[in-house]
Amino acid sequence: MAFELFSMAPSYDSLAIQRIPLRTDIIQAEPMKTLAPSKSKLSTIEAKRIMSVLDEAIQKVELVTLMSYVESHPEVLEGMFPEDLVRAIREHLDIGQVLLEGASILQEKQKQLEEEEEAEEAWCQDRLLSIELCRASLGPLTHQFRDSTKAILRLLTNDSQVITLLQMQAPGRSPGAQRLLDSLVELRGFLFEKLLTSPMEVKEKNQFIQDINRRNERNQEVIDALQAELAEVLKNKESEVEKENFVIQELKNHLHQVFKFSENSLLRTKQEAEKQQKVDYRASQARLAKIQQEILALRTQFHNLVMENREVEQALRKKKYKVETEIENWIQKYDMEMSEKQDEFEDLESIHKEEKLQLEELKERHAVLVEEFAQIRAESEINSKKRVEAEREMVRMVRAATLIQAVWKGYLVRSMLRSRKKKRGKGKGKDKGKGKEEKKAKGKAKAKKK
Repeated sequence: MAFELFSMAPSYDSLAIQRIPLRTDIIQAEPMKTLAPSKSKLSTIEAKRIMSVLDEAIQKVELVTLMSYVESHPEVLEGMFPEDLVRAIREHLDIGQVLLEGASILQEKQKQLEEEEEAEEAWCQDRLLSIELCRASLGPLTHQFRDSTKAILRLLTNDSQVITLLQMQAPGRSPGAQRLLDSLVELRGFLFEKLLTSPMEVKEKNQFIQDINRRNERNQEVIDALQAELAEVLKNKESEVEKENFVIQELKNHLHQVFKFSENSLLRTKQEAEKQQKVDYRASQARLAKIQQEILALRTQFHNLVMENREVEQALRKKKYKVETEIENWIQKYDMEMSEKQDEFEDLESIHKEEKLQLEELKERHAVLVEEFAQIRAESEINSKKRVEAEREMVRMVRAATLIQAVWKGYLVRSMLRSRKKKRGKGKGKDKGKGKEEKKAKGKAKAKKK
């Protein structure tokens, strides 16, 4: 078992391979819509436990396949991983090295035994005994290697930062490790779909598959019938092709005759073309002489134009030089004026900054004065309100005192009148008349007072 385990290709490949996300980003297999389960989440605890166990196994396989990079690059351990993890990885590497050496020795012995099958039986038995002893010695090493792997995985799962660091450092996985991981992910998708599917859905799926098989059988019968019809059509087509081949052969013969006739006509046309070419050559020679004379005339005309243009160019160059000097003078004058304006602008800017600072101070003083004025105004408003309230209260008190005095005076007059009535109750009618007049006079006096 150990020999088969360590004779595999290493799980690390130096080429850049895209990383597989750890545990969570697992892509599930998408079934057909008709066969898709009705549920989207696991409902039972047992199913969730099964999926969690498979997810944990995938995570550990991912970590183990990434650990091969550390095995092939031990310099990565320096200063990047915790001490306990570094110690466990080095022990793991030592055990793995010993196990690999034992496996290589066992492999050599088996090869020698296979090559020397015709040797003596005693020698073969000794060789087999040594192979069995070597294989038995590899058993404890295999258990130690497995235990050290578990310990490393336990330390890695306890520290997420180390996992992220390992993912950043390891460039990828070998094709074999990638295929193993993809197979586990595919198994996870199939298992997830299986756990989501209820027995009723399984029956419906089987019924659907049976219907598909029956439909496939009917389609196969139709295909067989169509194939037979196609064979007959092909036979008819072959006969038609033979007829067409006969017609094509006749057309080829006719074409051969036409080709011979075209060769004769081509020869005659070629002879006529040669004659015409000679005539055209003589005419072209005469035309060439005429054109050469025209070229000489045009060259002299060109030379005269060049001389005239040079004189014009010289005049334009002088004019250009004069304009450039004027432009340079204007630029110097502009620079001087701009420097003066810049100095004046800087002076005005300094004055503006000073006035701006004074304005800020005046604004602060104005804000303080406005606040004080607001306080004084509020106090004056409060005092005026208090004064108005006091005046209103005085007016109410004066009215109340006047009313009380009037009531009291009326009460005194009525009490005096009652006492007089009692005293004069026995008098005569005249006295009654006088009493009435006095009462009227007193009533008028009371009304006036009120």
